Amino acid sequence: MYLCSMSEDTYKTISAPAEGIYTEKRSKFIAIALPVRTVDEVKSHLETYQKKYYDARHVCYAYMLGAERKDFRANDNGEPSGTAGKPILGQINSNELTDILIIVVRYFGGIKLGTSGLIVAYKAAAAEAITAAEIIEKTVDETVTFLFEYPFMNDVMRIVKEEEPEILEQSYDMDCRMALRIRKSMMPKLRARLEKVETLRFEEDA
Repeated sequence: MYLCSMSEDTYKTISAPAEGIYTEKRSKFIAIALPVRTVDEVKSHLETYQKKYYDARHVCYAYMLGAERKDFRANDNGEPSGTAGKPILGQINSNELTDILIIVVRYFGGIKLGTSGLIVAYKAAAAEAITAAEIIEKTVDETVTFLFEYPFMNDVMRIVKEEEPEILEQSYDMDCRMALRIRKSMMPKLRARLEKVETLRFEEDA
């Protein structure tokens, strides 16, 4: 378990939409892999593709969201239970992907495939779309917001320069306010250094 502690703040997803096609006994399976961040995005894509492929027999899908990979769903869309959504989700899992939606559209070719045939076909179609996609690694980032008095600006900026977080916002009113984003594993060090700056106080999430 300790070996993976370094990679706990990274996750794999896809950089852009990708498509794969699989045919079996005249049935055509079109798989579309899409990068998504929210359930609303998932719903929006599903509406788009259900309209686009309105004449298809089935539009099945599975998605996985979040760096912890705990938010997921699989849908068979009228195929026998467990023969479509589950194998699609299985491919997402075996490639350790998240923030991804895979839709597989089936055009029926007149010959029934049986449950095992369907599982193989949906799995293969999803795999084709993943193979066509560019898989990228992203970091899990955290944000910290804090206030401090203007005379201590140089102290803060020295830390920002050395730790290299992304500056999300900064304002200089009565107090200076700044929001920084940095990789999760580097946040404790950044906070520890900021804590030592005189007058600085963190704006904790209310």
